Amino acid sequence: MHLTLHADYSLRVLLYLAARPERLASTQELADAYGISKHHLVRVVQTLSSEGFVEVKAGRSGGVMLARATKDIRVGKVLRAAEPDFELVECFNRETNTCPIAPVCGLKGVLAEAREAFLAVLDRYTLADLVGRSRKDLAELFLPVSTP
Repeated sequence: MHLTLHADYSLRVLLYLAARPERLASTQELADAYGISKHHLVRVVQTLSSEGFVEVKAGRSGGVMLARATKDIRVGKVLRAAEPDFELVECFNRETNTCPIAPVCGLKGVLAEAREAFLAVLDRYTLADLVGRSRKDLAELFLPVSTP
């Protein structure tokens, strides 16, 4: 299984914001912290905002901040919101499936069970669990930020 960059960046944005919960972060700051495209992060932040994980404040002194407590953000829920699908193999999509053995193959059921187990494990963890006691250490790993 491989997560899309959108899902990866979604988790990274939330980790960054959780490490510095007392302040707003601009998308440029987030992009600089991870060395990734600001353009891509704008779309990630839109997804996180539409799903209620982050709050976006517009304007010159605006930015992004967590919309919920870290203990209320489940990792599995974030991935479900950020991933376009979890179709591990072609036969998961009835409309586009061309696999000739799909009607008699037992692989799809096993992979579906594995996918559900994967998500069930992620559902047990919150953003608070990921940040844990290392919040200060995590914040220090990022580039220093200037406060306006």
